[in-house]
Amino acid sequence: MVRRILALTSGRIAVAILAVIALLAVFGPLLAPQNPLATGDNTLAAASGAHWLGTDHLGRDVLSRLLDGSRVSVLGSLEVALMALVVGAIPGILSVYLGRAFEWLTLRLADTLVALPFLLFAVAVIALLGNGITQAMLVTGALVSPLFYRVARAATLAVARSPYVEASLIVGASIGWIVRRHVWIKVLPPIAVALAQTIGVGFIIVSSLTFLGIGVEPPAPTWGGLLASDLGYLSHRPWAPLAPALLIMVTVWASNLLADAIRDVSGEAGRALVNNRKIRADRPGKAGPVPTGGV
Repeated sequence: MVRRILALTSGRIAVAILAVIALLAVFGPLLAPQNPLATGDNTLAAASGAHWLGTDHLGRDVLSRLLDGSRVSVLGSLEVALMALVVGAIPGILSVYLGRAFEWLTLRLADTLVALPFLLFAVAVIALLGNGITQAMLVTGALVSPLFYRVARAATLAVARSPYVEASLIVGASIGWIVRRHVWIKVLPPIAVALAQTIGVGFIIVSSLTFLGIGVEPPAPTWGGLLASDLGYLSHRPWAPLAPALLIMVTVWASNLLADAIRDVSGEAGRALVNNRKIRADRPGKAGPVPTGGV
């Protein structure tokens, strides 16, 4: 599937952008030219050789804070996506095989989680457990998990009616063996699409919470926190919110673009894409010699 994704222009663009964001999360704090927490007298300065993106209202280097805050934003979005994957996909697959009681219970739980406003619920959890990004993201991931539950359940229902799965049940194969051998391969593509989309949703959630000052103790930098602090000084630096807003927008766009690329190369559409490319590749070789004029 990776080769098929990279064969698409949209897939290559999405992977390249997300790879750059991942590198920022890993090496961003190390690449920061100055201490992101160090204040100075040169407040609200314009871009210069010493401060490429200027300084904020406390004289801190904006570029350094942007690079240092990338790790929190990326890790927070991954926590949301992975938590939603584990909490949603596994019960979604098992609900098809573990009987009516488990199916009814998980369906009602998924409906309940959908009805809860994740932002207000995350604020309530932080008020109980303390201001930390990890607990906020884990709780938010659990609230997003119904997406994975429904995707995994729908894909598993389609596979469960297949003759080879029914034959495996008849001969006495265990549920775990059937899931590993038959179900997971068919369920993986739609789950991968949902995972890519949820990473983008995670960035929006992290940015929204940190924009409100929730989840991260100040003065720790985050993309959402930088956006919020810049909005208070638009009269002095009207271009300041562009950098964090652009990073958030590009990352979410690349996540959705990757989800579209995975959808395009998986299932019947992916096989049709590969067959069309084989036909195009074989067409010049199958062409006969160019006829020449004769008497």
